[in-house]
Amino acid sequence: MSGNTIGVLFRVTTWGESHGPAIGAVIDGCPPRIELSAADIQADLDRRRPGLLPSASPRGEADRVEILSGLFEGRTTGTPISLMIRNSDAESGAYDALRDLFRPGHGDITYQAKYGIRDHRGGGRASGRETAGRVAAGAVARKVIEQAGIAVSAWTAELGGIVARKISSDTAQTSSLRCPDREMEEKMEKCLQEARDAGDTLGGIVGISVRGCPAGLGEPVFSKMDAELAGALMGIGTVKGVEIGAGFAAARMTGSACNDPIGPEGFRTNHAGGILAGITNGDEIVIRVACKPISSIPQLQETVDVRGNPAVVTVGGRHDVSVIPRIIPVCEAMVCIVLADHLLRQRAIAS
Repeated sequence: MSGNTIGVLFRVTTWGESHGPAIGAVIDGCPPRIELSAADIQADLDRRRPGLLPSASPRGEADRVEILSGLFEGRTTGTPISLMIRNSDAESGAYDALRDLFRPGHGDITYQAKYGIRDHRGGGRASGRETAGRVAAGAVARKVIEQAGIAVSAWTAELGGIVARKISSDTAQTSSLRCPDREMEEKMEKCLQEARDAGDTLGGIVGISVRGCPAGLGEPVFSKMDAELAGALMGIGTVKGVEIGAGFAAARMTGSACNDPIGPEGFRTNHAGGILAGITNGDEIVIRVACKPISSIPQLQETVDVRGNPAVVTVGGRHDVSVIPRIIPVCEAMVCIVLADHLLRQRAIAS
């Protein structure tokens, strides 16, 4: 009912608030005897942590993960895995002026409507900081799917309206913006600086690729693989749209152009994005995720207070100029979690 858990057999529950003592995740259903260490999880957390990228908030969190349970002598035991990341650099005082004001673009007004109470300090559970727990859990899910030969990678496909035209995974891995196109990366960096100077923020698009996924994952009706991937990605606070395969472009194609011909060697095109009738077809899964601009901006904006009176607000504190590229490991994590869950569900059918 509370919506803090995702998955059927591989279940992840995240917990904690942006300015609380810690955040984290509990994983239930991870198979036993998988080699796992804090270093495996830390690698993905380091790609998400603030203060390291040109678009990122200067909040100085180390984001060191602690594995509290579910591990013995470097292997998973099959029991719940509890992961904790302590908050060490929260500056709650920066939000005192927002206690009675609703910030435009944020979940302040909807959290108040739902619960009748809200944590005004950085948005509480609605903060992007909550995603650290997802990334930690996603790193464990990645270990599960890697055993089946599945690899998930993501990159900056677009930032501030500037589109990466060359796709090179090697270039993306060494880019500070995780952009696969060096020429476009320079333009993105300039665009980011212009937005920062103007006290504004930028949106972008993340490209995601899943390679090595076997055919047969996903359910035929209500738990379609594309539906579950889209739902998991839309569950990230900043995401406003998800495309799989040809996506919205398919609406402008004819059937003869959109269908993927099949030969002895396999599919000759991939407009389906690796999923047919909600079930993976063994081809590359191709996803694009649209992310809105960060809502926290230092410009004056019209709003109302908790009593409904007109007001103006400017949001101080430390914030990103864009969720790109810190959102990339979050997107990867959600895809890994969904794939791990469906891989275990398929194994249950096969057995």
